[in-house]
Amino acid sequence: MQNKTGAIALKAPGKGRRKLQGFRLFLMILPFLILTFIFSYFPLYGWVYAFFNYKPPLNLSQCEFVGFQWFRMLFNGSGQIKQILVILRNTFAMSGLGILTSGLPVIFAIFLSEMKIVKYKKFVQTFTTLPNFISWVLVYSVAFSLFSSSGMFNNFAQSIGLISQPVKILDSDDLTWIKMCLWGIWKGLGWSAIMYIAAISGIDQELYEAATVDGAGRFGLMWHITLPGLLPTYSVLLLLSVAGFLNNGLDQYYVFQNAFNRDHIQVLDLYVFNISVGGQNMYSFATALSMLKSLTSVVLLFVVNRLSKITRGETIV
Repeated sequence: MQNKTGAIALKAPGKGRRKLQGFRLFLMILPFLILTFIFSYFPLYGWVYAFFNYKPPLNLSQCEFVGFQWFRMLFNGSGQIKQILVILRNTFAMSGLGILTSGLPVIFAIFLSEMKIVKYKKFVQTFTTLPNFISWVLVYSVAFSLFSSSGMFNNFAQSIGLISQPVKILDSDDLTWIKMCLWGIWKGLGWSAIMYIAAISGIDQELYEAATVDGAGRFGLMWHITLPGLLPTYSVLLLLSVAGFLNNGLDQYYVFQNAFNRDHIQVLDLYVFNISVGGQNMYSFATALSMLKSLTSVVLLFVVNRLSKITRGETIV
């Protein structure tokens, strides 16, 4: 149809058509919503164990209801408080090192994008991404073969006269936090850089062309265009890391723990595992501690969301 000026006006889609499109989109995401409910929300029913004195293999209905007894136990006695403080110290140290080194994937992605030889670039990206798909059990097997007291490193160093006694790397408590951080960087550097590489490909190429005309060199382009283009992505991921400050994971620390480094490697997730299915069978106490950790993470998420609103003018949730 034509308006008064003679121009052809496009007819906007009707409300029924928009609803149909919205319903189709909803059906597309419905399987993911179901999976999220099954694996993320439905297990929250297990929080009820924190209010009972659960003793397997009894049913929950046969166990004594104790209310907030296990929550009070977290702060009951100097010994328990001291142990919790040690666990929190390790957790904060591991998470803090992770945040301090969170800029390494950004740097790696920038330099990787600057490689001009395509075959070499693909090789480096593939070679650094593959460790992410290696399980921590296999990583520890490789580490034990290389760095144990009878491993390849000590045998080679002794054979050439570099050392006289084996260097204790795995069965030692020295620099435990640094060693765990380095293993994490080695395993996740290439994988973490993928998102930044995708962000670099989305930067307007005309900016590079204009800067080149103005006389900007290679490092000038990286500093003034590439890096600012990655800051929004980095800010969001950094805020999410802060929100998950208490979530260090379990696999890495479980396979590397031993009697020598237990005081510095036992983070909150590993401690919850050890006191529940790790032999002590304190299921209710572990559930109460895990429940408090989850609630704290939710609070941190809303705090960093508010900080994002103040500093960036945008929210992340």
